[in-house]
Amino acid sequence: MAASLASLSSFAKARTAWSPFNRHGSHRLPPPQLVPLASSMEKYIRKSFLRRRRRCLKNISALETSDGAVDVEVDDDDDDEEEACELVNGTEVSVDGVEGYLLTAVKNNNGTGLLLLSNVFGFQDSATRDFAYRVACNGYNVLVPDLFRGDPWSKNRPKSEYEEWRRKQDPERIRQDTTSFTKWMVEEFAAAGISKKLGVMGFCFGGGRVVDVLATDENDYFSTGVSFYGTRIDSAVAGDVKVPVLFISGDRDPLCEVKGLYEIKEKIGERSKVVVYEGRGHGFVHRPETAEDDRDAEEAFALMRNWLHHHLI
Repeated sequence: MAASLASLSSFAKARTAWSPFNRHGSHRLPPPQLVPLASSMEKYIRKSFLRRRRRCLKNISALETSDGAVDVEVDDDDDDEEEACELVNGTEVSVDGVEGYLLTAVKNNNGTGLLLLSNVFGFQDSATRDFAYRVACNGYNVLVPDLFRGDPWSKNRPKSEYEEWRRKQDPERIRQDTTSFTKWMVEEFAAAGISKKLGVMGFCFGGGRVVDVLATDENDYFSTGVSFYGTRIDSAVAGDVKVPVLFISGDRDPLCEVKGLYEIKEKIGERSKVVVYEGRGHGFVHRPETAEDDRDAEEAFALMRNWLHHHLI
């Protein structure tokens, strides 16, 4: 970003590798290692996103939420969005020895950063990168850390081993890693002289950690959060969250109890919202499996986009 935002248009024309962050020696954190994502990965993400978008049902309507109807707008101009997605820069990063990747909007960069926390399948999961890519298409700089330090859960592992694997994911270590990535973004934004507003979002495992991150945000780095069907949310710390949070889930999700979301929402405050989709199960937004999932995923994404725009832009 400090390379600088003014150079975005020239990058779009040149189509050359662009390092979005500066390397001033005054940074407290060590300069990150930036490596372009493989072109095959970028092409896969772009095609996957556009294919799913085109098959989604339209005629998006308002939802009934925790505080009444919420207007949802969907831009049907696929050509404009496809052009924007052609101009997303992807780089792999390393902060304090922890890997991650950054997707940066080039054509329409709004100078705002988002920390995206993945599910148990980790930051390299194709569905996670697909989702992050689409968020970046809407103008954001999306940073996705490796929450599991190279040891994500795999579908190939026996389910009987899951709880043992989960216990190895130390909450304090994850908190420290997310804090390091957050400080890195804050410092780079400050060095670039642009907006310091940040948001945090996540789904499944990461959706649960959104509340943890916001509850321990002593420096008030984040202005809002979005939690998609968060698992094992610690309701005890919800009262420490000082910014509005959007909670999105399905009423058939056994891993994210709707009643619990409303209780957490009440602890955070009236500016937060809970949106529940009828008939939807776990993971329907970033990993839709049916046409019905696709429709509601499209609507949920539009709702998230409007929420972020309201609180960050």
